[in-house]
Amino acid sequence: MDDYNKIIESLNIKFIRSNTLNVIQPVKVSNFYDVQNTLILVNSGVIKLDEDEEARPGDLIFLPGGKSAEITFGGQETDEIPNDVFMTKRDQFLRQHGSKSGGVDTYDEVIHTNFTTLTFDVKAFDSVNFFTSLDLPPFVVKQNKMLKELTSQVYREHTSDMPGKSRITNIVTEHLIIELFRYILLNNMFVEQLATNSNYFKDSRLIDIFNYIKEHLAGDLSNKVLAGVANVSEDYVGQYFKMLTGINPQDYIEYQRMEKAVELLRTSKKSIRAIGQEVGYKDTAYFCRRFKMMFGIPAGKMRRRDSLIDI
Repeated sequence: MDDYNKIIESLNIKFIRSNTLNVIQPVKVSNFYDVQNTLILVNSGVIKLDEDEEARPGDLIFLPGGKSAEITFGGQETDEIPNDVFMTKRDQFLRQHGSKSGGVDTYDEVIHTNFTTLTFDVKAFDSVNFFTSLDLPPFVVKQNKMLKELTSQVYREHTSDMPGKSRITNIVTEHLIIELFRYILLNNMFVEQLATNSNYFKDSRLIDIFNYIKEHLAGDLSNKVLAGVANVSEDYVGQYFKMLTGINPQDYIEYQRMEKAVELLRTSKKSIRAIGQEVGYKDTAYFCRRFKMMFGIPAGKMRRRDSLIDI
């Protein structure tokens, strides 16, 4: 239990956004994907996760950042489309609740499925994407009153005009993430990964590597450099890093660079070339190829959409 307390104490939890959406046309997305974590609270209707899990009113779906999933918005049979098409044409399928678009809903002009989303980052030591490191697959949470109420409360605070709403939103989001972590523990989900990743909290050299990578994404992050940071041999540093984290350092570095690129695409007006260079890619064409390979959509499309919930 002490390790779990250390994990919680190390977490930097950041609220990103929240929204409530109506499904105006059912759609199945074959490989929905985002680098950030998302909770979906079903308010009415049905949302399916993969082929065999249905989330109904009061249920939640957790989508860990970096994990793709097949999601069907709406309870009817429908054609399947890839994530890049969905993100380009999402306003054909989803509409912000209460919006005054003036358009005609194609879903029998009646809203059958309505859901609230919450997007957030959770990082251990402000460096490691926590849920990604646990290798958690997407899953459905059935009728958990605590998680349901906290998700709703975050949305209400975020959309209110009350003073202090940002602070309350962040506080409630932290409570929500701790309750989600407790849910994972109480249901014995992925305990092996949790135990393995407690190594993050036992070796200060690994934390030094994480922090160095975060601060030097544009620079030289070769194994030789990382070996100097950790004070181990160049031949050993790759084995050492993988032994403690389960992945090799260069794969971890690429994911961190791409995660930062997504953040810059969504929050700045910098050119794709400038963003690529800022995260360590001198060759813009190579950066764009790797970006599309990782996320399934071009960097330009990532800029034009913000996420599922910003309609």
